Amino acid sequence: FYHFLTRLSPVFLIFYKLLACYASHMLKTISSLDFEGQKVLLRLDLNAPISNGQIQDDTRLQAALPTIKFLSENGAKVLILTHLGRPKGEIVESLRVDIIASALSKLLSKDVNKLDDCVDEVVKKQIDEMDFGDIVLLENTRFHPEEKLNDPEFSKELASLADIFVNDAFGVVHRSHASTLGVTEHLPSYAGFLLEKEIEVLSDILKAPQTPVCLIMGGAKIDTKIGVLEKFLDKADSFLIGGALANTFIAAKGFEVGTSLFQEDKVDVAKDFMSKCEATFIPVDFVVSEEISKDAVARNLLQNEATSNDKILDIGPKTIDVFLEKIASAKTIIWNGPMGLYEFDQFAKGTLAIAQAVADSDAISVVGGGDSIDAIKNFNIPLDAFTHVSTGGGAMLEFLEGKPLPALQALMS
Repeated sequence: FYHFLTRLSPVFLIFYKLLACYASHMLKTISSLDFEGQKVLLRLDLNAPISNGQIQDDTRLQAALPTIKFLSENGAKVLILTHLGRPKGEIVESLRVDIIASALSKLLSKDVNKLDDCVDEVVKKQIDEMDFGDIVLLENTRFHPEEKLNDPEFSKELASLADIFVNDAFGVVHRSHASTLGVTEHLPSYAGFLLEKEIEVLSDILKAPQTPVCLIMGGAKIDTKIGVLEKFLDKADSFLIGGALANTFIAAKGFEVGTSLFQEDKVDVAKDFMSKCEATFIPVDFVVSEEISKDAVARNLLQNEATSNDKILDIGPKTIDVFLEKIASAKTIIWNGPMGLYEFDQFAKGTLAIAQAVADSDAISVVGGGDSIDAIKNFNIPLDAFTHVSTGGGAMLEFLEGKPLPALQALMS
């Protein structure tokens, strides 16, 4: 009914979105603000994979560009905060963000100077000497143990650098850290363009998805996925379960999973979900091997044919056919997590088939999770073939589950 009315009247669409925002509080955004002469602390998620001194995937950097450009071109001193890797509160030379600053400079065609810390008197002096419109990248926030602890004094120190705080880091908006949540207690705080887009797209999926809805869940752990599966029990028409996640469901059906990765302590959770949802589709066949390597010998087995020595590493051809049929009939597709060990060709067919089918579909398609995006890029499928590619796997799942995201709530009026 909603989609019928929106096609009849764009005015209704505007009214509906305004009403929805009002009902759930309004996300404060940057589009109508004046940043001339302001120092802006901009939290981004630039946690890119790095190997041999090279950024392997700059998706998150590209996604951050519109907000950076907007702030700089509107006369702000732009002070970028990000984390990189897991330094565990210590200075790790390989996790300094110099490489990120260099990459941003090239993408923006504008110098992005990297500072040696994110708080201290030297940093403050360097910020004071900046021209308005200049951009700097502060050092890895997670070099400070106070960051993840959301330490009040550390939060206050970060906030003292600026006049305004902008959060455009959807990938960590579910974290209660000093640079995502703590600073909001000391500065006027707003959402950047990327965060605004993520929330708009995912809110529409929750409130009024076009039906039929198909949920595709892969990856490893049931803990991070079961909440979303439960949330969509009365919204989705089919649940396609693959990856190591599926192994727990296969075990719950009483079949052998051999030496496959699965969560033995979550078998009852999987069994309970399947008892409540007849539209749960798990692999009826799969690709197995006795080892994991680029030279591993792969075999196709039916669901009841695995032995105690087998590792299940991909969905099989019969399962692919079932999954593709459900994808073809869907109007909304949500996909998080690969179907198998896509890094090796002999175990990549399931993920490739799903990725290509979702990309070719006319449905609204939302994809999240670092491994899903990495797989898509490995298969040379353009990201713009999907309606929306989320920059935050965990944050996307928690938002769709309906969990309160602390750093996001702090940006609501």
